[in-house]
Amino acid sequence: MLSLKAIRENPKPFEEALKARNASPEPILQIIILDKKWREITKEVETLKQERNQYSQKINDEKKAGKDISKVIETTQILSSKIKELDIEQSNLESQMEQILLNVPNVPHSSTPKGKDESHNKEILHWGTTVKSSSQVLPHYEIGAQFGLDFERGAKLAGSRFTVLKGDMAKLERAIAHYMIQTATAHGYTEILPPYMVNSQTMQGTGQLPKFAEDLYKLEGTDYWLIPTSEVPLVNMHSNEVLDDSQLPISYTALTPCFRKEAGNYQKDIKGIIRQHQFHKVELVKFTTPERSYDELEHLSMHAQEVLKGLNLPYRITELCTGDLGFSASKTYDLEVWIPSQDTYREISSCSNCEDFQARRANIKFRRDNKNEFVHTLNGSGMAVGRTMVSILENYQEDGNILIPKVLQSFMGKDRLEP
Repeated sequence: MLSLKAIRENPKPFEEALKARNASPEPILQIIILDKKWREITKEVETLKQERNQYSQKINDEKKAGKDISKVIETTQILSSKIKELDIEQSNLESQMEQILLNVPNVPHSSTPKGKDESHNKEILHWGTTVKSSSQVLPHYEIGAQFGLDFERGAKLAGSRFTVLKGDMAKLERAIAHYMIQTATAHGYTEILPPYMVNSQTMQGTGQLPKFAEDLYKLEGTDYWLIPTSEVPLVNMHSNEVLDDSQLPISYTALTPCFRKEAGNYQKDIKGIIRQHQFHKVELVKFTTPERSYDELEHLSMHAQEVLKGLNLPYRITELCTGDLGFSASKTYDLEVWIPSQDTYREISSCSNCEDFQARRANIKFRRDNKNEFVHTLNGSGMAVGRTMVSILENYQEDGNILIPKVLQSFMGKDRLEP
């Protein structure tokens, strides 16, 4: 959530930030109007309360003097009634401003490239050699079916975009996830096993609600939502808390299932397991001080990259432009892994600095020099397990077999999968 105080003092940068995101500045203009009215009422209430206090003192004085105080009491009651009306109006204005702010995205960092859409994202680096192309490999959903990717039974059990993994495929998914968690904890991340269902307040804290409700799964008749990413419970673990600056940075990692309706991607990536309603992901989350947050973003990105380097999967990094930036992010690096069957790189991790945007929503602060400040939160995938499997199935094909990356061989107990 953006700072109302900062908008009040200088709204122009926030208007420009929304324009950079291809959004209308209208919400900022509405907040300015509502806030002006709120401040006018606040001033009026303060004046009325002072006047009421004077009349209350007058009641005491005249009562002691034996005078008739009925008219003074009547005036005091009128003032109290007016104050109550204004308090309600003030509360309504606060609610209106809060609802507007809950739907306004974060301000892009000054270093975020300007641009309208993904075509303006900035490529930063390539790693590895893309030795295979679509003419040399079978798509993962074809070759994977030979090793235990069962799309028919997934559809029978739940519908489209669900998959059953059998035998070596189930074990390979566990091996990948195990390797990712080991890599994260080796870098000092504390492993967490959070709930897979959270309440509405928790979803609001990281920015999923209210704006993205249509892409989330809610349990009917409850206030429980299935998590779309473990970022949601990990960040909110410290909601309404004041941390000590000596605790920071805090780094968490979690392997969880993720549940998404993919409401805006109805016809996208239907084949295979690139875009599923349920998938596993290892998440990386950091809490830090404002002055360290961009250094921590670089560290988080490097930790995610180490997973791909360890698996020897070619990848590239792009810096998202303002028009492609996620709702809560100020700056984002996308890690994209090579998918030979598509002759392209596909996103496998987004590493973002949300600055104090989520901390304001979830009320997460830290204390230093006897003063409370909002923390900065960062998050990134370390990685999406299913998409990592896709890349392995396609990049490691050899004579109809699937070679197993060296870092996974001890877990799998073999160096290749054979039909």
